Amino acid sequence: TMDDAMMKASGPTVDAMFAQMMIAHHQGAIDMAKVELTRGSDDNAKKIAHETIDENAKGIAELQAWLDAHPAK
Repeated sequence: TMDDAMMKASGPTVDAMFAQMMIAHHQGAIDMAKVELTRGSDDNAKKIAHETIDENAKGIAELQAWLDAHPAK
């Protein structure tokens, strides 16, 4: 499970590991949405892809801001 993977991960804090892992997760969603935009043909799927990019970019910005405010000790 995910919590097992987080407990096995190494890093300054569980909070920082969570933020770093979520940034990677959100980036993966953005990457998939970009494929939809370049190769997809359904207008509704493309709309969802745009929304996915917007929402996940916001999530990345929030997580990165948290990491910046809580530097590793």
